[in-house]
Amino acid sequence: MQLPRFDPEAFGRWSESIARYMGTAKFIVYMTVVIAAWFAWNTLAPENLRFDPYTFTFLTLILSLQASYAAPLILLAQNRQADRDRLIMEEDRRRAAMQKADTEFLAREIAALRIALGEVATRDFLRSELSRLADELDEAALRREKRARMEWEEEHP
Repeated sequence: MQLPRFDPEAFGRWSESIARYMGTAKFIVYMTVVIAAWFAWNTLAPENLRFDPYTFTFLTLILSLQASYAAPLILLAQNRQADRDRLIMEEDRRRAAMQKADTEFLAREIAALRIALGEVATRDFLRSELSRLADELDEAALRREKRARMEWEEEHP
């Protein structure tokens, strides 16, 4: 005899939905209502209508059965969540490594630009150099003019 086949992914999703539901206030309220109704019925109903007359043995059995199924479903859901968390962590590590490499590359590029800009003449540097050259040319022109005047005065006493 062959056991029926099932899709592990679908079973995992189903177990996660059960575990998620069991972790809600709604489940606790419903469970409390069912147990309270069970207690009320089996203590207040006439003897012949009670279905769990022996100190709630059937209720204990039902709750044990629920717990025996809930625990593995919750563990399965936790394992699936741990697998997802591991994949997300690996992806985060990969992205962080890429971002670090990109940041280091950009830092090197910025350093190279700073070095290159240190060798490039800036506008203020060019202005100061042109101003200095203009002053030198003015001084040279004044010297030539003085020399020419002195030569003219020597020739024309």
